[in-house]
Amino acid sequence: MGSEQSKVAQLIDTYGLESMGAELERAWLGDNQERQSLRDLADRFNHALLVAAIRDAGMDVIDGEPENFYRLLTADDVSAGKRIEARNRLERAGIDVDRLEREFVTYQAIRYYLRNVRDVSYEGDSETEQVERERGTIDRLRSRVETIVRDTVDRLNTADKLSVGEYRVFVSIDIRCQDCGARYSISDLLDRGRCDCD
Repeated sequence: MGSEQSKVAQLIDTYGLESMGAELERAWLGDNQERQSLRDLADRFNHALLVAAIRDAGMDVIDGEPENFYRLLTADDVSAGKRIEARNRLERAGIDVDRLEREFVTYQAIRYYLRNVRDVSYEGDSETEQVERERGTIDRLRSRVETIVRDTVDRLNTADKLSVGEYRVFVSIDIRCQDCGARYSISDLLDRGRCDCD
């Protein structure tokens, strides 16, 4: 067991998510199920944090609402208006959304926790790590482009050079193989690991 306390381990203690460690380990190793990526596990963990915050606040929610709140807080394709609406509703229930979002973990934090705290390793890990690193680079670039476009549209809108209602920015990166003709989003291609070529 790693002696250094990790962010994930601290949050498991803080939110009383004792079963989460074993759950993450099983999902990463693929014990009796399809193996999940570190990125999927980070989403799973962050969703569990939101559910715990809702529980601790005694917020009255219906089935599926926590999942929807998580999507509204984190998904790229959610409009600013919908995101603010979700944040306001959570804050009215007594949840500090800014703090919660700061507590959300990255896939690197999950990897550190599994390797150094739970002492788990996976054979194909170095290949997976490289793909996740490169995916992170692409995600950061895509996010940067989205921010630049949003800032530009907002400036032009404010200066009356452009007229637009509530809007969303979509930045998609597709790869088309010239040999087999298959076309994938970069994310799908990284998940698949190959195109349709034999």
